[in-house]
Amino acid sequence: MLSFPFSFAGCSYIVSLPLFSHSHPLGFSLVSHFEISTLKIALMASKRILKELKDLQRDPPTSCSAGPVAEDMFHWQATIIGPNDSPYAGGVFLVTIQFPPDYPFKPPKVAFRTKLFHPNINSNGNICLDILKEQWSPALTISKVLLSICSLLTDPNPDDPLVPEIAHICKSDKVKYESTARSWTQKYAMG
Repeated sequence: MLSFPFSFAGCSYIVSLPLFSHSHPLGFSLVSHFEISTLKIALMASKRILKELKDLQRDPPTSCSAGPVAEDMFHWQATIIGPNDSPYAGGVFLVTIQFPPDYPFKPPKVAFRTKLFHPNINSNGNICLDILKEQWSPALTISKVLLSICSLLTDPNPDDPLVPEIAHICKSDKVKYESTARSWTQKYAMG
């Protein structure tokens, strides 16, 4: 494991990256070219994640905050305040963000930890959002992801659901959908 410390905004962090090696018969380790390349990619990811953290702290998206959990720069927690023009208004929703070692070339894994009634978010908190899958681009940032999630709360997409039953309610009985979403928000996101 290769660890290196750094400080940001008065806080100290340690980034730990796995350093795989092949044992040499004489007792020392050789690191392959592939492993060095993997390490370089992980170091690039760390640098990008740190830049995004600085940008988020300098200019946070409306109704959102995010940052590392403890000292792990690859694992963040975010908070999203339910948009006023949605049935989630007033709710405080916790979200986890897990960055892959090859970020930003691969999307982060983002999931709600607070339960909510939504056609594009399932009971495990998984989110059906194209930019977290096939439409991901290295030009995207966590700030843009959080804003897209807020937009999804305001404008669900029942035509591309993760939970078909909720999508059906959303399309066939909007009043019932919004009432249930508000009820869940009060029960799970306002406590």
